[in-house]
Amino acid sequence: MTLMQKIFGFEGRLRRRDYWLINIGVSLVFVVILLVSFAIFDDAEQAFGPTTILQYLLYIPQIWIGIAVALKRCHDRNKGGGWVAFFWLFPIVGWIWSIVELGFLDGTQGPNRYGKSPKGIGGDTDRELDRVFA
Repeated sequence: MTLMQKIFGFEGRLRRRDYWLINIGVSLVFVVILLVSFAIFDDAEQAFGPTTILQYLLYIPQIWIGIAVALKRCHDRNKGGGWVAFFWLFPIVGWIWSIVELGFLDGTQGPNRYGKSPKGIGGDTDRELDRVFA
């Protein structure tokens, strides 16, 4: 899976490592963009200046990426997309549960209904090794 598919796609599975790296990376990029915008436009006192417009425009890709990454992480845990809605729509309980479920618990070992293991566990190589060492 390419980086663009990991960030923007809704199919497949995603490892915990990639989940954290993508979320941290995207957050840092958006913070840097906003800080540069504040430095360039110096509109902290304006109610609806260029930085505010940029901030609202950045919400669209941030939400898209957040949903895509959470969905693929749910797929790795062998859960459907309804869990992403639960995590986002129920404040505090859903957010805490999503951090534990998506950020700390390991995915399904081997392939599941959403695809191959992103760690390569349970792939063709494992079957070949099982035959050799059986």
